[in-house]
Parts: sequence; structure tokens; C-alpha cells
Amino acid sequence: MKLTIGLPGAYDVTKKEIIDGFIAKFPNIKTEIVEVPWADFATKITAEIAGGTAPDVWVQENAIVLGYGIRGVAEDLAPYIKKDLNDADYISGLYASKTPDGKVYGIPHGINPVALAYNKKMFADAGVTPPTDDWTYADMIEAAKKLTKDTNGDGKPDQYGFAISQGITQGWYPWTRSYGGQVLDDTKTKAMFTDPKSIEGIQAWSNLVKDGISPDADFLKVAGGDWKAFGAGKVAMYFMQYSNQTIINKEFADLDYDTVMMPKSMDGKRIVPIVTNSWVIFSKAKQASKDAAWEFLKYYLSAESQMVLAKSGTSIPVQKNAITELDVNTNPKNKKAFSDGIAEGGVTTDENPSWQEWRLAAQPIFADIYGQKLSPEEGAKQIQQKVQDILDQNR
Repeated sequence: MKLTIGLPGAYDVTKKEIIDGFIAKFPNIKTEIVEVPWADFATKITAEIAGGTAPDVWVQENAIVLGYGIRGVAEDLAPYIKKDLNDADYISGLYASKTPDGKVYGIPHGINPVALAYNKKMFADAGVTPPTDDWTYADMIEAAKKLTKDTNGDGKPDQYGFAISQGITQGWYPWTRSYGGQVLDDTKTKAMFTDPKSIEGIQAWSNLVKDGISPDADFLKVAGGDWKAFGAGKVAMYFMQYSNQTIINKEFADLDYDTVMMPKSMDGKRIVPIVTNSWVIFSKAKQASKDAAWEFLKYYLSAESQMVLAKSGTSIPVQKNAITELDVNTNPKNKKAFSDGIAEGGVTTDENPSWQEWRLAAQPIFADIYGQKLSPEEGAKQIQQKVQDILDQNR
């Protein structure tokens, strides 16, 4: 049996220990590793797919993997999963690449969820009660107001209670959904930005900058981004992706911070955006290579490999037992804010085959809303039109 594994970003993305473990455990499979810089991989893999020379299995952004499925490039893994895996052993994130018709075009490389991070010292100094898993968005906003201060007396805040993100995962998506709105409908074919509840969420997101509770884009640019502003004690709270912990702990080793689950939505439920890169099996590969690729993915999903992933700190594993091995000795200590968040309210950011296209079309308009150049109502109308046109073109 022969197997070619494509690794964009090489071992910066995938743990070498897992790959080496697979090769050692399956000496009967002649395994070749193809390493390509992440920035070059998309161009290279597109050419290889067209020529029928793509690796047997590789990892890429989940939305792209969904597009591969529609084009017949990705193998449907639903039959493999049904045959060899026990659903009870895995969290729902295992099915991040599942389509409305039940096909599964990828296996998560790992789950990168979002939680609410907070600076413990800033809360203590301000005499504000720290956040809990029972917080609502209203609770978070009220606390953010109390934590926003003009410490040098120049009439402008230089310490902010919360830093909102301009992006989708930590920014406008959770706010839109948590206020009762939708981005796309359940079929992922209809844009929902002009729904009154969607506009209400976008308004609440935008208001934090308008009301001076969150820094504007210029402040964050000088600070180096939301995570650096948080690490430097200029921001008391922000929505943090799990993978951010590794760089925050490296650059701000003395920062005393922790996390709680994302605030509860207006209906009392919780929306927890998750980001995944996914392994895909090339549908045009020989059957023997597909079988070998599935052996690799089964190994990747085994307790042995998932434990390695858990200890890396870069993403949440999808195997339930491995989640118990998350490192609680490093900040944030409350890793359950992420893992429990996935279990309670984990959702993708409405990924579909045209996700990259419609997200990029919407983003500049959201930037204008964030920058107070467009009202949420007018911006939502423009986004609605652009996104719906793209959805219609990709049906």
C-alpha cells in the first residue's frame, strides 16, 4: 500500500509526533510526506487536482474542503465513519465538514473554538466582579463600561473594557447570532443579514466602538491587534480563539488571565464559533490509497494521536477522552471554557462551498460599519445584496 500525505505549513501545522507514530505503526504502508509552505499550497494543490496528481490525503481550510466535495474532489467519508468509528467517542465537531444532505467531506485537524478571555488584575483593580459562565452579553457590556478608563486625563480612554474584532469568527458573527439573528439560513443558500434581529446584533457590535467601550481600528493597529492589546493590559476582555493561548503565553508570560464560556445569547442559549482545518481524501486516488488514507485518519482520530494534539495547546481534539488531557497548568487554566463551549453551542461560521467568496465580499462593508462610516441598517442592506448574489451564482 502507498500513501502520499500533503502537509501545508509542514510540521508547523501538524504534529510530527503523530505522523512519525503512524509510519512506525504501519510499516506495510509506504508513506511519502509532501511539505509545501502554506502560502503556496492552494496554488499547488489546485494544479495537482486538475492533473489528477494530488496527494492521497491532505489538510486545508474546512470551507475549501466543502467546495471540494461539491466538485467531486473530496471522498465522502460518511460510510467510512459509520463503518469504523463510534460516534459516542467523539464530540460533535467531528462533523464540521458535514453537508445538509449527510455527506462528510473532511475530518477535523483540530477544533479552534472561541471563549471570553479576561484580565484578572484589571477586574480586581477596578473592583468589578469577574465573569462567569452565566454571563449574558448585557452583563459583559455593563462590566466593559466600568473597566473603560481615561487614566492619563487627556479626555480619551486608554484602557478599554472590551476589544471587538472586525473579523467574522471573533467579531460580527457571534454578535449577529447571539442577538437572535442569522447570517445564512439553515440551507446555507439564503443570506439573512437584513433580518431585524441580525441588524440588532450588528448594531450592538458596532456600538461598542461608537460608545468608546472598545478601541477603534487605529488604536488596535498601534497596539498590534486585539490579543496584544489584551496582553499589554490595555483591554480587559476579548473573544479569544483557543490557539491564541500559545502566543499570548509566550509573549506575555506574566499576564494573569483566564477564560469563561462565551456569553449567553438573548434566548439563553450559547453561540460558540469554531474554526477547523480538515483532512480530505482525494476522490480520484486509487482505492488502495484511499484505504491507506483512511487508516491514517483513523490513527489521527485515535486516543494516542488525539492525546498528542491535546497537549500541544494549538487546538481542541475531537476525541472525548483526549479532551481531559488539556493542559490546565498553563493559562488560561479554565480550558473547559472552550471544550464545554463546543459541547453546548459549537457552530461553524456558516461555512459552505462559497464561504471564502461571500465572507471576503462582506468584510469591507463590516469594516465600514465598525469604523462608523456606515450605519448597521445600510451596511446590512449592502452585505445582503452582495452575499446573496454570490450564493445564487454558486447554486
